[in-house]
Amino acid sequence: MNAPSPFRDSSTHSWTARHLVALLGANVMLAFGPWLVRLADTGPVSAGFWRLTLAIPVLFALSLREPAGQRRLAGGTIWLAAGAGLFFALDLASWHVGIGMTRLGNSSLFGNSGSLILMVWGLIAARRPPRLLELTAVAAALAGAALLMDGSLQISHKSFLGDLFCVLAGLFYAGYILLLSPARARLGQFTLLAASSLAGAPVLLVVAILLGEPVWPTNWTPVLVLALSSQVLGQGMLIYALRHFPPLVIGLALLTQPAITAWTGWLAFDETLGALDVLGMALLASALVMARTGDRPRKAGGGPEQDLARDQASD
Repeated sequence: MNAPSPFRDSSTHSWTARHLVALLGANVMLAFGPWLVRLADTGPVSAGFWRLTLAIPVLFALSLREPAGQRRLAGGTIWLAAGAGLFFALDLASWHVGIGMTRLGNSSLFGNSGSLILMVWGLIAARRPPRLLELTAVAAALAGAALLMDGSLQISHKSFLGDLFCVLAGLFYAGYILLLSPARARLGQFTLLAASSLAGAPVLLVVAILLGEPVWPTNWTPVLVLALSSQVLGQGMLIYALRHFPPLVIGLALLTQPAITAWTGWLAFDETLGALDVLGMALLASALVMARTGDRPRKAGGGPEQDLARDQASD
């Protein structure tokens, strides 16, 4: 991407009430994603297929507003976008399967584990010892995950397996970010979202068919709302708002997702949380905040992983 990085140094961040509303609104919309997946009368992977497919025309329309040079898919960029679409499809497939098996609050927290995975990958790539904040984030994440998974195991082995699927989704999402990052230097944000969605949708369709899921919905409302809220409005508002905030504010805003999702699970599906579950959620949520806080953009534009991790922020 020829334009300068959208993330300025933390000392120069400037935001208004409009930016804050967009940031919080995006997290609220994304928080209802697991609920909509459960409401869909298709299979969970099929819901992911419709999330991408129904959003593609809107994303391509938005990409037309970007400069012509940032919309040119050619050479190796095509393969990068296609590979990223494959990883994103596997992310959605794993996450949506997990949503159907575990508690909604767990699915939201574990599905956002890509932030921690990217932080660890950054340490490996930089070949430097971790800072105290990073060690604390990893320790809090492990402790929180252990408490939540133990709570799931006490409910059923199916719920525990759902947690693992959501963690696997976080791994695939980190791979998506890392694979797509070289293309970010050449392409606009919506062009990348549209291209990766176009590449990922057929993968989700094939997986859904292989799993024997019903694909064609009889009630289009849940999948249509899922596509517009999560893939278009949620991601779009994040792209608009995140450049204006320091990582700490981004991390704190992220906490609205598991809180709203857990509340939705309680109201809609009578999913209750014990004291240890709440402690586990608090530990894992604080780890996500610390991971975001430690992920500060570099001088002179920052690295592609940092830029993409924010632009493509949560599922």
